Order: sequence, then structure tokens, then C-alpha cells
Amino acid sequence: MAVTDKAITAIKQMIVDGSIGPGDRLPPEKELSESLGLSRNSLREAVKALELIRVLDVRQGDGTYVTSLEPSVLLEALGFVVELHRDSSVLELFEVRRVLEPTAVELACDRLDDATLDQLDRIMEPLHEGTDVESLVAADISFHRIINAACGNAYMSSLLDGIAHATVRGRVWRGITETGAVAKTLDEHRAILDALRARRRDLARAWAAVHVAGAEMWLSHAALTGTEGVPLRASTEAVPELED
Repeated sequence: MAVTDKAITAIKQMIVDGSIGPGDRLPPEKELSESLGLSRNSLREAVKALELIRVLDVRQGDGTYVTSLEPSVLLEALGFVVELHRDSSVLELFEVRRVLEPTAVELACDRLDDATLDQLDRIMEPLHEGTDVESLVAADISFHRIINAACGNAYMSSLLDGIAHATVRGRVWRGITETGAVAKTLDEHRAILDALRARRRDLARAWAAVHVAGAEMWLSHAALTGTEGVPLRASTEAVPELED
């Protein structure tokens, strides 16, 4: 094992065994390197690596701290990884979403309170067949983020949030090029929301699967037929947020 890897493992073990925890400041570099039996250069390289994956937060002039270690923080590296992938990566991300999101919707069914369901209604209310595609996709992301956040699994909801932003271009392109895509999306959102209000976990899961699979099937068909302009490379470009 490389010396830097040993340093990373040592710091990880300190977090795992509770010697340091979320929000804690690491001991000074000299003290830590001596206690771990590592060179200061190796320790610095380990700290840089752990900072990149959001385990550590280096604050100039203040010290190095353990981050909150919340899934939403740790999974931020997903966006970086997605940007490195090409060609079929968007299709693969849709496949991951199709596997995970129906489960998240099913788990959220009994956890969403009436106020949150009303919030989902407000997101849907101003949308119609003539809504521009960018606004529709922004609403789609907000709609699903709220539901997924209620699933009770922070890792699942954070992962789905990252995937949502990474597949924006594919979803926008579908809305522009597929006849009836806007109306279909609105109908499927309404069906998901109706199932959630009825506390029908089975129907909520089924409609979520249909909703994601529709976009995946369109993109897959477009890729196979060579539709011009279909964005098969993942993109993490920002999407405007809707007000709650």
C-alpha cells in the first residue's frame, strides 16, 4: 500500500472509531503525522485527497475539519464522475434512476404529509401543454426532489438528486422533439400525485416506473436511430429552481 493510501486509511479509521467526528478539527499537522507515524508530506497528500471527496474541509488559516459527512455532501463527487463519462452514460444514469426512483416514491408514500402534497400541487398548478420545456424540466426536478427527500433514505435521495441534474439535457431534448411529451409528463406527474394522496404505494411505484421508463425508452430509441442532436453525454448544467 502506498504511503499516501496508508495516511488516508489512518484518517478514515480515526473517523470510524470516533476519535474525530463530523465538524471536528484535526490535530495540528506535526502532531497528527507523529501520532500516525507518517511523514508530513504523506499526510498533506492524504488530506488533499479526502478534501476532494468532501470528507475533509481545509480552511486556510484555521485548520482542517471533518465535514458533516452527510450523504448530500459526500455524493457531490458524483457530478465530477458523471462529467468524465461519455456516450452511453446518460442512458446508464436513466437506468439507475428507473431502478431506484420507484422505490423512493413507494417509501415516501406514507411519509409525505398533506402540506407537502399541497406543495407538489402548487408546482403542478401553473403547468400546461404550452409550458416551455425548460420550465417543465425545472418543475420536474423540483417535484421529484421533494418526493425523494421524503423516502427516509438520505443516500438514495441524494444519489437521485445528482442523477436528476446529470440528465437534464436529455430530458429537455425529449420535450423539444417528442410530440406530446409535455402533456405526457404532466399526466404522469398527476397520476403519481394522486396515488400518493390516496396512500397507494403500489400505484405510486408503478406510475413512477412508467414515468422514468418513458424518458429512458425515448432516449434509447433516439440513440439507436441516430436522431441528430440527442445528448448522450451527461451534463450537470444548472437548471433554474422553482420557488416552493
